[in-house]
Amino acid sequence: MALPKNLRNGFAPTEVEFLAESDMITIVPLHKMDALQLINGTYGPFRPPLKQEVPLWLAMTLKQKHKCQIQAPDWMDVDFLKTKLDEETANPEFSPMPFRFMEIAHLLLGCASDDIPQAETVRTLLKDLREARQSKARKGLQGLDPHYLQVDNMGLMEINEIRPFFSKAFNELRMLEPERTVGDSQTTASGMMSMS
Repeated sequence: MALPKNLRNGFAPTEVEFLAESDMITIVPLHKMDALQLINGTYGPFRPPLKQEVPLWLAMTLKQKHKCQIQAPDWMDVDFLKTKLDEETANPEFSPMPFRFMEIAHLLLGCASDDIPQAETVRTLLKDLREARQSKARKGLQGLDPHYLQVDNMGLMEINEIRPFFSKAFNELRMLEPERTVGDSQTTASGMMSMS
């Protein structure tokens, strides 16, 4: 079955966030609870103040019911984010970040900002980091060719944002390139095809 035209080029931001909700995160329960048996696994038993790894969606649900505190991931530390922002502005490559960092940060800052040390500073640094990475992505798309685009260390949301433009531009460049015959292609030692 074909997808509607408006859904062919990528996911909506809420869909990308939904995917991130399955990532594991650490919580500190505030109340004693028995183990929760769910379709995707069993979590608990929960005994304060012992930390427990749970999916992000469960952590957010427990937080909304005032049954836990969420421990912010290590990468949501102010010093870490300042270092990453400096790396982004100093280097032409994307600095390594968790694959779903933007989505997780948005969800955590929305429901558990009281559990994140210096939440407003973290929010500002993440916004600056996002702007620096978006600028880098736009510059990288200027060098687009019909064969290859390097996207190391880009997050899912970032890839999803450039996918519609990239797909269309890539297809247009491929149509402009003269057709190659089978004899024009050469196989490299790694098995990748390179066009000559």
